[in-house]
This record gives sequence, structure tokens and C-alpha cells, in this order.
Amino acid sequence: MAELSPITIIGGGLAGCEAAIQAARRGLPVRLYEMRPRVSTPAHRTDGLAELVCSNSLRSDEPTTAAGLLKEELRHLGSAVISSADATRIPAGSALAVDRAAFSRTLTEWIAGEPGIEVVREEVREVPAKGVVIVASGPLTSDPLSDDLAALFGRKNLAFYDAISPIVEAETLDMSRLFRASRYGKGEDYLNAPMTREEYTAFYNALVSAEVVPERPFEKIPYFEGCMPIEVMAARGVDTLRFGPMKPVGLVDPRTNKRPYAVVQLRPESRSASLYNIVGFQTKLTYPEQRRVFRMIPGLEKTEFARLGSLHRNTFVCAPAILGETLQTKARGTLFLAGQITGVEGYVESAAMGWVAGVNAARLSLKEPLIVPPAATVIGSMVGHLTRSALESFQPMNAAFGLLPSLLQPVSDREARRNALIARARADMARWQAEAGVLPRLLGARTRERA
Repeated sequence: MAELSPITIIGGGLAGCEAAIQAARRGLPVRLYEMRPRVSTPAHRTDGLAELVCSNSLRSDEPTTAAGLLKEELRHLGSAVISSADATRIPAGSALAVDRAAFSRTLTEWIAGEPGIEVVREEVREVPAKGVVIVASGPLTSDPLSDDLAALFGRKNLAFYDAISPIVEAETLDMSRLFRASRYGKGEDYLNAPMTREEYTAFYNALVSAEVVPERPFEKIPYFEGCMPIEVMAARGVDTLRFGPMKPVGLVDPRTNKRPYAVVQLRPESRSASLYNIVGFQTKLTYPEQRRVFRMIPGLEKTEFARLGSLHRNTFVCAPAILGETLQTKARGTLFLAGQITGVEGYVESAAMGWVAGVNAARLSLKEPLIVPPAATVIGSMVGHLTRSALESFQPMNAAFGLLPSLLQPVSDREARRNALIARARADMARWQAEAGVLPRLLGARTRERA
């Protein structure tokens, strides 16, 4: 049998480490490039692999949540990241929180102990032209590599910051306070939350006085008109929002037959309309403040947020234009993407995409059929979000039940519906693992590192 060529992985974060271990467990030699400590980033503080820079929490571990069910799936798939998190867990209620230093050290040691993985401490400034390659360079991808990716995919398909509006779960909206319509009667794609002058004034005052997330030194984000935080717009004057994202022109409330004083529009975020985006509400408000202020919008008083808004530095591609379901790029079948650069949000979601890319890169090298997780699983729904979203409205997402396909038999009770989605996801995952032979692989013993 001919000697197999190494898989090149760029980036030693959670996605890169997951991809490297998955590929190595399947017998492939791996060359994992991490530019630290030779080249640092504004966010990292150590030279350890898989350093957590924003939080030590990997969010809920309850299997009744999408984040918790995703972790359950990854445990069944033999995820190295989740194994490391479980090994370094610290008390945090129902959340999976870790000792940051121990988490990074554990994964670094596992990488060093995996036969066939060579860790190379060098900056990769351009994507290698030959061989199987996984780019998992993360949200702080260096400028030279970003430029090379832009040349490969087109600059319009590469974003350098997130301008994200909150997303709410449709089943938690009070539909009695909303009406369906598009401006000037052109369709009924939007839900509309009408506001009286008094409601608008109270909302405005709460918004301009709410606490915002401090900007970090490396996040000097240009506030273009199209992505300006709603609180920054509001600070320009009390009526700015009424002539911007909350303008009521072209809309008539069918219950009053009058134009509202102001309107908040919600756009379907998923094909099943189980999630809605609050249009134009990208924000730097803290998460607790977003929940408090945005629940002042009529119809959203008891809403649950599938994702909260943000505006921050984040290099990611327009995945529906770039990626196939195996996480291969459409332009080059031997080039895979993994982690946040694909357009997912969150540590665990990044690791999950690292699992998919690592397994498929190995299978491609071994000339085996590539695999796609079932759409009704959480990991499969994330792949679906990346590859089947509308190009013009694609934004990064965390795991959310609203991304899962609708049930064949509708269930009206929210808890029963969620339980049915969980049961279906578990059954599909078990069936897929058995049919595709996707079984956890054990860790191996020691390799070498070139300084």
C-alpha cells in the first residue's frame, strides 16, 4: 500500500484540534499548523492549542437544549474536544464549564500523544495548492491568509465582522399582538410588531440607557450604515429609528386600519418559519440587557431567544456559496473548511464542524465515501444552515432547535414538540452511526512536534 500524504490543517483551535485527532485516528498522517507563539493574536495569551479566549463556558449541557443535545451527539461520535471538556469540567450548574488552562493542556497533550500528528509552529500565509487541506484558522485569521482566502473565494464571500440581529423562537411570540404584512402590500413575509407613541418612547429610553459590551482593542469595527448597532442609531436622536429599521411607512395595522407610530419587523430565518430575525437590530448590548429591552417590543414579552445580537470581529465565509455538505469547498474538492470560519457561532459548534471536516478529509484520502450527518440531528442541522441558507441573508448561528426540519406530524404543545425533535434526532443519529459505520475512535500514543 502506498504511503499516504499528510493532511494539512491550518489552525490549532478547537476545530483544528478536533479535525486533526479525527483524521489521525483513521490512520492518516496530519500536519497541524499553529502560528502561536511565533505570531500572536490580540486575543490569545498562551501558546497552548485550543485556548479558550472569550469564556470558559461551553453553554448548557442539558440534553433538552440544542446546545446540550449537540454535546450528546459529539460524545457518541467520539469528539476529542468534548472528552477534554468533560475531563476538565468545573461546577457551573447545568452548563459545561471548564478550567481553561487544564482544557487547553489536555487537548495539547492528546495531540502530542496521537500517532501521526506533527505540530508545526509556523504561520501559514496562503492555502497550500496541493494535497488535502483543512482551513480552521478561526475568527482572528491573519491578514495574509484572509487575503489569500478572499482571492480564492471572492472578497464579497468573506466577511471580517459579524453584524448579527437577535433571532427569536416563533412559538414563543404572542401572535395576537403581531400582524403579517410586507410594506406596500408586497407579500406577507414579515411579522410586524406595531408600537404606539407611548410604547416607542418607553422602548427608546430603555435602549439608549442600556449597558453595552465594551469594545476590545482589536475590534475596531467600522460602523457602516448597513450594520450600525441599533443603540448607536438611536443615540442620533429620538426619531432616528422611526426613519430607519422601525419605520412604519407602507404598513397598516389591520386591527386599527391605521399606520402605527413605529414598527419592529421580524423576518423568517428558517424555511419552516420556526425562527424569526429581528430586522435591523444588530447590537452591542449585553445579553441580559438585550433580553430586558427587546422584550418590551409588543408580542415579544415572553419570547425565547435562539440567538442574541452582536457586532464583533469574525472572519467567516458566505458558506452557502462556498461549501458543500461535506464541508469541501465547491471550488476545490481537496480543500475543506472547519470551525467559525465556516459561519457557525460557538465553541462546540466549531468543534462539531471540525469533526465533520476531519472525518471527511480522512475518508477522501482513503478513497472512501464521504459522509453527511442526518439533517434531523443538531450537527446535521448546523451543516444544513451553512449549506442551504439563502445567500443574501446568511449569518452565523449557534445550535438551535429552530434549525431542525419540521416534524411530519405537527405537535401543538411546545414541550411535547421539543421532546419529539430530541427523540427523532437521537434515533437518526443511532441509525446513521450504524449504517455508515461512524463509530468513536480511541486515542493513540505519542508523536513529535517541530518547534
